[in-house]
Amino acid sequence: MGMMDWISGAFGSLSADIGIDLGTANTLVYVKGRGIVLREPSVVAIDITTDQVLAVGEEAKNMIGKTPSRVVAMRPLKDGVIADWEKTEAMLREFIRKAKQDRGLFQFPHRVVIGIPSGITAVERKAVRDAAIRTGAREEGLIEEPMAAAIGCNLPIEEAGGNMIVDIGGGTTEVAVISLGGVVVSQSIRTAGDELDRSIIEYARRRFNLIIGERTAERIKISIGAAYAQSEVLTTEMRGMDQVTGLPKVVEVSTEDIREAMSEKIDGILRCVRYTLEECPPELAADIIDQGIVLAGGGALLRDLDILISKDTGIVTRVAEDPLSAVVLGTMKVLENLDQYKHMLSM
Repeated sequence: MGMMDWISGAFGSLSADIGIDLGTANTLVYVKGRGIVLREPSVVAIDITTDQVLAVGEEAKNMIGKTPSRVVAMRPLKDGVIADWEKTEAMLREFIRKAKQDRGLFQFPHRVVIGIPSGITAVERKAVRDAAIRTGAREEGLIEEPMAAAIGCNLPIEEAGGNMIVDIGGGTTEVAVISLGGVVVSQSIRTAGDELDRSIIEYARRRFNLIIGERTAERIKISIGAAYAQSEVLTTEMRGMDQVTGLPKVVEVSTEDIREAMSEKIDGILRCVRYTLEECPPELAADIIDQGIVLAGGGALLRDLDILISKDTGIVTRVAEDPLSAVVLGTMKVLENLDQYKHMLSM
């Protein structure tokens, strides 16, 4: 028995395997035996004079746009990849600290499975792996997010049949066709929730001469946004600063306004889905017609996106039961059935 195995056996109660959905917008942490213990925004607040991390997660997100000049609230991940690995490491450390059950948990080496976008480079994979190691991991495994999401959605991916998953996160949209435990065709684009928010910000500036922040754009997208032209029309107030006068300004916007703002980005997601279907082998395409398309990730919650994809492709499309948790639930199942899923991990 090796030293690490002995440590793991001797101190099993003081250590725990964890699964992490390291997302551009949100990070979720699962602890084996305890379930999902944390879901917080992937945001870090930094004192730029000392480079000290002041807050992470929800506390840091609440600081966005409201901090003094020496404090910057930032996302260390951009478009699904690590833009600042030091801040990502600090964020991971803090999230793991928050996930502790007692003072002893994680003081000894533990195993980590992290969901990553399928389109990231070898260098970006190494950055994620290094961040995991520095949090004290004994062994780290990376799993591509579409695969993790498919496992989390209980799709029969081990069978000889086509399963199609569309995982729309904050930074990336991942589309994959999975059969016999492997990805047959996949496509990843860096158009997702964040780009939809930015399109609303640009629309407000162009249409109303109104400057709004990311949080306002996200709130409006969630409250009245829709993907389908025939969706119910809702209205809300959009509050910001007049680009001409510099004074506070309020305008009323409708679902149709927000759909128009997002239409180009939504078309990009539709093209990604269509391209993946076109590249799919005919036998698996036939299976997908029977099985349907499953949407996961926070972007799946955009109202009537499933209807739009179904109309565009002619294939029944449904939203996963818990789309926000699909990837981290997948890492949970991998950890609980490691022998079955180990071949899907890259170490």
